[in-house]
Amino acid sequence: MSASANPMTPERPEQLAGSRLDPAATATEDSSARSINPQGSGRFAPSPTGDLHLGNLRTAILASAWARATGRRCVLRVEDLDRVRAGSTERQLEQLAQLGLHYDGEVLIQTSRHAAHLAALDTLANKGHLFECFCSRKDIREAASAPHTPPGHYPGTCIGLTEDERAQKREEFARQGRQPALRFRAPVDTWEIFDELHGNYTGPVDHVVLRRNDGAIAYNLAVVVDDAFQGVDQVTRGDDLLSQAPTQACLGSALGLPQPIYVHVPLALNEKGERLAKRDGAVTLPQLTELGVEIPQIIGAIAQSLGLGEQVGAARSLEELLDVLDYETLKRMPLEPWVFSGI
Repeated sequence: MSASANPMTPERPEQLAGSRLDPAATATEDSSARSINPQGSGRFAPSPTGDLHLGNLRTAILASAWARATGRRCVLRVEDLDRVRAGSTERQLEQLAQLGLHYDGEVLIQTSRHAAHLAALDTLANKGHLFECFCSRKDIREAASAPHTPPGHYPGTCIGLTEDERAQKREEFARQGRQPALRFRAPVDTWEIFDELHGNYTGPVDHVVLRRNDGAIAYNLAVVVDDAFQGVDQVTRGDDLLSQAPTQACLGSALGLPQPIYVHVPLALNEKGERLAKRDGAVTLPQLTELGVEIPQIIGAIAQSLGLGEQVGAARSLEELLDVLDYETLKRMPLEPWVFSGI
């Protein structure tokens, strides 16, 4: 189905066959065997905060390429939990279609899944994997971290509160018309995932917020629950999110969900070495086409950015590019970021 399908009609896919719940099994299986799964899906999941820039479009193409090269479907999800700019969803769908990207099934709008996110919270609570957090951001910044807590991770302030201490804090919050956040009580300190480009990767597991103190569902919960709902067993996204994968995989395991394979691809940077953004000039599809840059030139620039040789770099249409991006070619992708200096 085209990326311009009705975005307000979510679809429930068939359950994955042969899903793995044991992270140890994932770490020891032969990589070529676990890469091909015609029952599963890859995905692209943009946030509707404005037009997609070239880095976003590059990741969208790579998500489709990895799914196609490994016999998977590719689905689209609009992650609209946080900031949303009016009209962005429709514009992004148009831009993906302009490149020639098409998706399987209906486009999933993440906020339509609120009931499922709440049900996941109930499951975690029943398994003892939630705790109330009464900390403000300032409290967390100023708190002394527990020994061996990684920088930026929750320092553990509220995880060891007694029931009496929690009851007292609940009363204080209630008098102020506030409620605590809910965090993941992680059962382990580290978790191992498999990434097609980075191999077996072990990282620390954080006690991340799953429901904010304003009652909103947090990204880390929604992304795990919705990937499983859409049958996603291959997560392709920017490598700035690699460090989050162990926490998300551990959370999925706590919910009894399959652990996906990951593909963390290099980011697009500007000439200053900063993440490419709309402030960097003509970097979105509308801006480039307004300047007279045509779709084949944009596809060609993205193809050349992959650093995978002349045959890949010569592609000037999405179909040409996907035809030459087979599994073995994709596995050779350099891990260095793409420094964009114009088309």
